[in-house]
Amino acid sequence: MPHSLPVGEYARGPAGASRSPCPVVNALANHGYINRDGRKISMSELNASMRYVGMSPLLGSIFAIPTYYEFHNPEKAYLQPPVSAWSKFWGLLKDPYSYFSYFGCWNPGQINPDTGRKYLDLENLAAHGAIEHDISLSRRDIAQKEGNNAPQPDLIRELLESSFDGETMTIEDLGQFIKVRIKQQLHDNPELVYGPSEHQVNCGQIALMMGCFGDGKTIPVKYVRAIFEDERLPIEEGWSKRFWWTMGMVEFFRAVQHLVATVGVTF
Repeated sequence: MPHSLPVGEYARGPAGASRSPCPVVNALANHGYINRDGRKISMSELNASMRYVGMSPLLGSIFAIPTYYEFHNPEKAYLQPPVSAWSKFWGLLKDPYSYFSYFGCWNPGQINPDTGRKYLDLENLAAHGAIEHDISLSRRDIAQKEGNNAPQPDLIRELLESSFDGETMTIEDLGQFIKVRIKQQLHDNPELVYGPSEHQVNCGQIALMMGCFGDGKTIPVKYVRAIFEDERLPIEEGWSKRFWWTMGMVEFFRAVQHLVATVGVTF
């Protein structure tokens, strides 16, 4: 693949490119808003790329910056020494993003020798239990043979077919699809881990898609197809990013609450 492609032009990643479980992040790499090979992505680069999908600077930073905290396996959290309430409070004062440190995907040693700063490869975002979770819309679970990072054509097809009219996907369509996926994975994955926190993150990721690429309530199926099948921003299909009124914190958290209520899953 030519190295002179202009930023914004779409092209599939080169051979050996690193990719994540998130098709939107992969699309940002495929458009050149972050390194096209998906490797050695700096915090500032990933953070800046969020604006290309219409997220506010604050909301984008909450999804980008915390991924650069060190990854700690949630299954071994009990091995961590206890932290006092005062230490937590003081830590938040010094670094508010530490509230979301459980999104951390960075591994020690990932330091760019040229800059001395941390970097991530996109595959780091597949660290299970950080921002990645079981019951993805388009990936299988980490305990399954397919792993949790490779897109699954059958799941993408089922996602697209979940639209009631075949043209538009609604919150209700997606809510029903999530319930189908939960039922399916309860059968297919005996090691399934999916509780309230994973469900909240799952609904948050869907709320972002609906808010940034749709009108918050609906999204054209052709946009979803471009995002999940091609890992491409649906510009050719008519989408343009939100400019004057980006998706911010209040809108996002309201959308998550609405989606959680619509899905109606209890734990």
